[in-house]
Amino acid sequence: MATNENLPPNVIKQLAKELKNLDETPPDGIKVVINEDNFSTIYADIEGPAETPYENGVFRMKLILSHDFPHSPPKGYFVTKIFHPNVASNGEICVNTLKKDWNESLGLRHVLLVVRCLLIEPFPESALNEQAGKLLLDNYEEYARHVRILTGIHAIKSKPKSKTGAISESITALNVDNANIVSTATVPSPSPIVASAAASKGGPNPDNSLAIVAGGTETGVSAVAMMQKKLVGAAKTQPDKKKIDARKKSLKRL
Repeated sequence: MATNENLPPNVIKQLAKELKNLDETPPDGIKVVINEDNFSTIYADIEGPAETPYENGVFRMKLILSHDFPHSPPKGYFVTKIFHPNVASNGEICVNTLKKDWNESLGLRHVLLVVRCLLIEPFPESALNEQAGKLLLDNYEEYARHVRILTGIHAIKSKPKSKTGAISESITALNVDNANIVSTATVPSPSPIVASAAASKGGPNPDNSLAIVAGGTETGVSAVAMMQKKLVGAAKTQPDKKKIDARKKSLKRL
């Protein structure tokens, strides 16, 4: 079993400081699970963002840090089974921040925010799960239905929240208690961001907008903050098609 002995003392000290900060002021929708005896594997529970097919589910992921962290990026995996274009069958997460765009100045908070943003806007063009990527490009409603069914089966059910600020995430979980799971599953409206992207000829995310978030620059940090702000400011319930169409222009700048 990996222990803190695998990491240099200065890295352990920095990680302890950062994990304490994440515990005291957690990012919206993310809870880090701390094991003080082993900082080389960090677990986090990520809530499915509102107005996405992942809503009402909590997905556990882990970051595995190598002995030369932060010079090399951590490896990210979803422990909870999830249907997503950029998540392989073994749970491996494919995002530029954890690969070619890694910067050792990036912190765990930034990485976790990028992963949650990936649930808002996937990259089907660079899919690890080809089935999910093709389905998202060809038929968003069918993709969303499939996601919600599997979310209801595998994800941890989100707990009720008090209504604070401008957002109150739904606490109604998908009913998967009987054989009527397919017929009872509700097909959600596309998330505003994905619906906006899908309306263009390039399919979902034609301008690769989330790549800015994954880049690890100051612009990337700002983009993450913008995405989180947008999430918090979302409507209390999923918008109908007319509202989505009316908001397309303003959402394109994300």
